[in-house]
Amino acid sequence: MTHYRSKTIATWLAVLAGTLGLHRFYLHGLRDVAGWLHPVPTALGLLGIERVLTLGQDDRIAWVLLPLLGLSVSLAMLSAIVYGLTPDERWDARHNGGARGPQTGWGAVLGVVVGLLIGAGVLMSTIAYSGQRFFEWQFEAARDAGR
Repeated sequence: MTHYRSKTIATWLAVLAGTLGLHRFYLHGLRDVAGWLHPVPTALGLLGIERVLTLGQDDRIAWVLLPLLGLSVSLAMLSAIVYGLTPDERWDARHNGGARGPQTGWGAVLGVVVGLLIGAGVLMSTIAYSGQRFFEWQFEAARDAGR
């Protein structure tokens, strides 16, 4: 017998702790390899934040590490959006062995809204930061080549 897995709980786990893979562990158990891979880019991104705070914005290692955190958060929010928007019948077929659970209410919808707000903001910030750093790097390389 499989345990009932709530779409609302999975959605909110992805929003609140998706960067640690808790939503994957809830759905697939502790043996889920993808769940164990979630904390790695999160930890590297947090290391990038720590490097920026201690070494400043010119630290090139932080330039590489920071976008990993943004992508990790964006991936978690995308998971929350997909979970929350999955029709109840498909959710039950995939995660509850076809057993019909209670109809999903507003909890999953609110999780999708929060996930969309956070995910969109973080993804746009990550793209802007990465683009800015790339063009600064290109400018510095061109300036150094002209010396």
